[in-house]
Amino acid sequence: MLFQDRRDAGRRLAAELGSFAGPDVVVLGMPRGGVVVAAEVARELDAPLDVAIVRKLGVPYAPELAMGAIGEGGARVLNDDVIAQVRISPGELAAVELAETEELERRARRYRGDRRPADLRGKTVLIVDDGIATGATALAACRIARTRGAAHVVLAVPVAPYDWADRLGRAADELVCVAAPIEFFAIGQFYANFTQTTDEEVLEALGIPTAPPGTGDLDIPVAGLRLGARLDVPDEAVGVVVFAHGSGSSRHSPRNRYVARVLNDAGLGTLLFDLLTADEAADRSNVFDTELLARRLTAATRWLRGHPAAAGLPIGYFGASTGAAAALWAAAEPDAGIAAIVSRGGRPDLAGPRLAAVTAPTLLIVGGADDLVVQLNEQANTWLHGESRVILVPGATHLFEETGALEQVADLAQDWFTSHMAPTPVG
Repeated sequence: MLFQDRRDAGRRLAAELGSFAGPDVVVLGMPRGGVVVAAEVARELDAPLDVAIVRKLGVPYAPELAMGAIGEGGARVLNDDVIAQVRISPGELAAVELAETEELERRARRYRGDRRPADLRGKTVLIVDDGIATGATALAACRIARTRGAAHVVLAVPVAPYDWADRLGRAADELVCVAAPIEFFAIGQFYANFTQTTDEEVLEALGIPTAPPGTGDLDIPVAGLRLGARLDVPDEAVGVVVFAHGSGSSRHSPRNRYVARVLNDAGLGTLLFDLLTADEAADRSNVFDTELLARRLTAATRWLRGHPAAAGLPIGYFGASTGAAAALWAAAEPDAGIAAIVSRGGRPDLAGPRLAAVTAPTLLIVGGADDLVVQLNEQANTWLHGESRVILVPGATHLFEETGALEQVADLAQDWFTSHMAPTPVG
């Protein structure tokens, strides 16, 4: 290993950059890990630190393989050789680019808020990452800096492949690297600790106060993995609702995010998290492995109960499609202690005999035009032992895409959770 961690790498990289110290230098870190490295460089050079927000465009079935990158200001770099080799269609490329654009915009809001980007006009700009593999994101970052008026662009990294200058020589005016080994397989092989950097660590490196406890993007440790999550807990919340997404969806599901906002406005906390990693979700058998999803949900619930923002608050489940089966399965555990459950277009049949052990008040919301799922939910309702109801949204299909349908779902969920999770008045 060359480096203990990103901070160690940053200090060693800073030693190679001492000649650039001066009043006209700005350091740009590439989120997430590059910002931690860049913070050490900026500290040693006494230079301002900002972020160069760039997103890799990964091949859909091999996301680590970059077919290009995008950055702020419309910067876009494509690797035509990769696109041709793996036969990516224009539609597939557009879908990946749309998803990464959403994440790029989220990170810009998260890492800057109301602050304006650093002024790069006429400056020497040091673009820093924790390492370079393909170089696609670094190339996009250099283009961003030039677009914003940088007079001199320096690309600086702790480690890169031995031929990195041949790949990126024209992208920057100067290249600086601590080590460029011949045997290079992945950046992480040169770090003793290369764990994923969190948003909170990026904000700390930038000197930005993090969100109050219980609010923000984070990772949940589950079974040796770290699952991406979003936890929002309003002041004086009466409970927290954990979302179990369905059919391979994630915390970015626009439908569930809409419902979560409605619940937040009603004084309920929400936890949206990925039940599966990206690699796991690519295997469709995992999407229908109710027991696996339920174990993940149970582990996330256990983690949530130990979080300061949720201490002592009742916890409910909101499950969609196959996620509803996972919610019911997890709620059937003897010590689950779930206060209420809402299912949207759920597949309770996938929870099978576990339904009889569910005692939490359960609301099953189904699209009136979703005939098969209506039957499955009505049958499941007869097996549930606790308070339960089936409510049909007239004319709605499985995804509740019809005008006003999702709004009805959110209103029904809000009423159900607030009535079953709010403290009972005394006296």
